[in-house]
Amino acid sequence: MSKRRKTYTPQFKSKVALAAAKGNKTLSELSSHHGIHANQISMWKSQLLERASELFQDGRRRKRGDPSPTEAELYEQIGRLKIELDWLKKKVDGDIER
Repeated sequence: MSKRRKTYTPQFKSKVALAAAKGNKTLSELSSHHGIHANQISMWKSQLLERASELFQDGRRRKRGDPSPTEAELYEQIGRLKIELDWLKKKVDGDIER
């Protein structure tokens, strides 16, 4: 029978990675305290340091100068509706004169 792999919650991983990043304890101390291999703690620490900047990115910003696709589609739809309205006005005016 094979052993089942251990899975850790993101909260636990971040707690251990932050402790490793602080440097108050060595990796061997952290690994013996939490029961995790030191290499695993090193991987979590490197992931934390690599992705820390993603926490502070502002996803609301858009590139200036490039209109968003929805904006371009809206202008296209306005143009089509304007042409259709003009056509309908001409058709109604032609029907009234008869």
